[in-house]
Formats: sequence, structure tokens, C-alpha cells
Amino acid sequence: MTLHANTPDVLSDQLVAGELDVGPISLVEALAHAHDLVVLPEVAVGSAGPVRSVCLISKVPLEQLGGQRIGLSSTSRTSVVLAQILLSQRWGIEATFEQLDPQTAASLVSIPAAVLIGDPALKATLVDGPANDWNVVDLGQAWFEWTSLPMVFAVWAARRDFAQAHPEQLASVRATFTAGLDQAHSQPQAVARAAAQISDFSPDQLQEYFLGLDFGLSAQARSGIAEFSARVAGFSADFGARSLDFLPSLEAS
Repeated sequence: MTLHANTPDVLSDQLVAGELDVGPISLVEALAHAHDLVVLPEVAVGSAGPVRSVCLISKVPLEQLGGQRIGLSSTSRTSVVLAQILLSQRWGIEATFEQLDPQTAASLVSIPAAVLIGDPALKATLVDGPANDWNVVDLGQAWFEWTSLPMVFAVWAARRDFAQAHPEQLASVRATFTAGLDQAHSQPQAVARAAAQISDFSPDQLQEYFLGLDFGLSAQARSGIAEFSARVAGFSADFGARSLDFLPSLEAS
């Protein structure tokens, strides 16, 4: 089996296009292509509370964002849809969204607010927000406070035809994921130190961030996925509620 390294959005597109057999995929894309995929229960990216790397930053209070332009620093559909759902359904705010250069969005140049993910979001959460007196809304925390359920941002999935044709290979991939996660959980400081060498954040900041993430798919996390799917369907007439097919655990299979 050949490994491919790329950004999450590219890997997600390749999985949907059938260019990859197994890979990470944003939750919105997984739901949109649920008929072609089966979800691996061993690994995901989510949070039951603050996620820190997905946020809405604003120069004005939330209630003043009605009718305003909100910049997007990424094409991450899950983060964008989550922000739109929270603004519209939870806070009753209707705004317009536009794609911007990440630097422009992260510095709030010419716009009152932006949705950030990844390193720009972490920087806004940990550094820029407090320094500039911006309003920083952690979207993972906002979802959890609203629904009392975890927010799952991405899952790992296999093409359904590959899973049926190559169960042994897929089981090997899943076992590798499990071993890697177990090692990371047992050595959080080492993981944070290694990540700090290629980032702008300290090991302590990264360890706090990693420990706040949920990399599993518990029953509560799956309930969060179902709730998100239902709310997406209520938000967009073009997106009916869908459910994901989860493979049984390796122990049960």
C-alpha cells in the first residue's frame, strides 16, 4: 500500500474522487458522499468543548454582525457550515461569507470578522485575540454548549468498494492507526515537543491543544455527528439528513 502526504482538503478530494482508498475527510464531505464510504471507528478529529483551532474572530460583538461580511480563511466546509449554522440557528445572525487570503482574514483587514481554522485560529485564540481585544468564539465550545454533544470535524474513511474487496489490508491500516494513537496518548509531551519544532507555538501550548482534542468516535461523538447532520439538513434544502456507516471495531470483526 502506498502512502500519500498532502493537505487535508486535497486528501479529502482524492478520497471522494476514488484516487485514494483510505484517508481523512471532513465531516460535511463524508456525509455528502456517505453512499461511497465506510467510516473507520478508530480515529477522528473532534472535541467535547473547546477545540481552539476552529474559531470566529470579530472586532465587534456578535450581535453587531447581522448583514456584515465574514471572511473565510479556508475551504474547510465543515468549519464554514458549523459557523453558518451557529450564527443563523443559535444566534439569529444572518451574514454574508466570502473567501479571503488567510493572512487578510486572520488580521481582520477590511472585514469585521472571520472564520479561522488551523494555525491561524490557534494564533488568534492564544496570541492575537487577547492582544487586540478581539472577540474570539471557539466554535467547538459553542456547539457543545448548544447541543451538549461533541463536535466531530473530520473522520477517516475507506472507499466502500475497497473495504469489501480488501478487508485484510484495511484491518492492517486500522491497526496501524490504533497503535499510533496509543503511542501519542502515552507520550503527549514528546508529541508536543516534536510539533513545536515545525510550528510557532510552544510545547506547552501544543500539549494543551492536543489534550483538548478527541481522536475517537464514542457513542456521544456519533450522536454529535447525527445532530450535526440533522441541523445541516435544516439549514440547507440542498442537503438532506444523512447517516454514516461505521465499520465494526477490530475486536468485534
